[in-house]
Amino acid sequence: MVIDWSQKASDGQPSAERSQIRAAAYVRMSTEHQKYSTDNQIAVIRRYAEKNGFEIVRTYADEGKSGLRLVGRDALQSLLSDVEGAQADYKAVLVYDVSRWGRFQDPDEAAEIELRCKRQGILVHYCAEQFENDGSMGSSIIKTVKRAMAGEYSRELSVKVFNGQANLIRLGYRQGGAPGFGLRRQLVDQDGNPKGELSRGEHKSIATDRVILIPGPESEVLAVRRIYDLFVVHGRVEAEIAETLNAEGILTDLDRPWSRGAVHQVLINEKYVGNNVWGRTSFKLKQSHVKNPESEWVRADGAFIGIVPYELFQRARAIIAARAERLSDDAMLQKLAEVLEKQGFLSGLIIDEADDCPSSSSYSHRFGSLLRAYALVGFAPDRDYRYLEVNRALRRMYPKLLEEIIQGLQAAGGTVSQNPATDLLTINEEFTASLVVVRCLRTSAGALRWKVRLDTALKPDLTVVLRMGPENSEPYDYYLLPLLDMHEAVLRLCEFNGLSLDAYRCESLSRFYAMAARRSLMEVA
Repeated sequence: MVIDWSQKASDGQPSAERSQIRAAAYVRMSTEHQKYSTDNQIAVIRRYAEKNGFEIVRTYADEGKSGLRLVGRDALQSLLSDVEGAQADYKAVLVYDVSRWGRFQDPDEAAEIELRCKRQGILVHYCAEQFENDGSMGSSIIKTVKRAMAGEYSRELSVKVFNGQANLIRLGYRQGGAPGFGLRRQLVDQDGNPKGELSRGEHKSIATDRVILIPGPESEVLAVRRIYDLFVVHGRVEAEIAETLNAEGILTDLDRPWSRGAVHQVLINEKYVGNNVWGRTSFKLKQSHVKNPESEWVRADGAFIGIVPYELFQRARAIIAARAERLSDDAMLQKLAEVLEKQGFLSGLIIDEADDCPSSSSYSHRFGSLLRAYALVGFAPDRDYRYLEVNRALRRMYPKLLEEIIQGLQAAGGTVSQNPATDLLTINEEFTASLVVVRCLRTSAGALRWKVRLDTALKPDLTVVLRMGPENSEPYDYYLLPLLDMHEAVLRLCEFNGLSLDAYRCESLSRFYAMAARRSLMEVA
């Protein structure tokens, strides 16, 4: 039996005369919200407990943990484990506010945490909120809005932080990372006046201070120039240059012997000519690491004092590019096969360290991805990374499919407007539609399955679900899912779903357009 503890706790009797309800407190402080310290949260939670007749018997604290993901939040995972494992010796969980569960980009993730507690008869109380979490329609609406606002806050903060960092890069300031061999980090004040050199492991302590790169010790600068001279003028390859440096007792900036890969990095990094480049990869909102195209890199050319002439740097890059271009596909694969036979394993680092072999980036550029190059020489990584390749292919396919839908609807006589930020389509100014492309999974028994994640944040009136075929190269069919029939954020579909799924199934988009012309979609919406 689930008891409404908030009703019992506010029955008008003094707290000392009531039997107190055992409760747990959960607090979280992220690095982005220092003002929400765990001490402040606990103080508010204790006042709420005293006023409403709760006895705090356990406290779960995630300190310095981002709320973007559940991963890494040991205290919250421990709480859920206790609740669902019948280890909880309390009947309620007290939380500072709705955002303490997390600032998930999908509001349903925060809702799921509360739901998992309620399923075990443990109610959640938000101590600093202005509403009672009593299951009423009003509280449900407010919670949904606040969860969405919490996620939006993180998204907006991410945009602001990215724009701020990008602006500092364009102004010529360094944004983290080791300086590299031959370079050093120089601390400057807000007016650009030097304040001192930062040693390894040291960081700036004043918010308005900035960091730039400057030439390092003369011996290291001369060594860098010598690396370029040996490579460009004397035709020495990276492995030979590494042997020369090691024979002379010269160590890298990490106090390690030189390797082919270490020399290669010196030859391809633009910081040695004074260019400030940032954003080659991104990890926004802790969703997934993405390798950005060069057109999206943030850069400031000539931001630092270069220690290598630009013309020499360009000649080195041209040699590296031509080295791979001169080889045929078969020749490149033969070299990769030789590396595999010698090492028994392949990785980007192993390839870059191999003598007389193109770089890993050359294989990725020539064959579309490293994984495809691996497959062509018969190497299968321990982990199955094929899903990454499929997801990348589907992301590249998405804009073309969306444009095809727009053109098809317009050809059928409809009007379509596209939200550039969300790709949500507004059709005939009457209803909204969203496109979801779903990859195909094959079970061990050979059956086909699809896992559909709906745009619950956008809540389109209609979702066009494109199910990919078994090879994930061609569409299998399309489903048109009305909003009113969608009660779950995730749908799991098999090849034939019968009458259990109330939706239109189309073999091609042409039927979709025909339905639009007959205003069938208008009736669904």
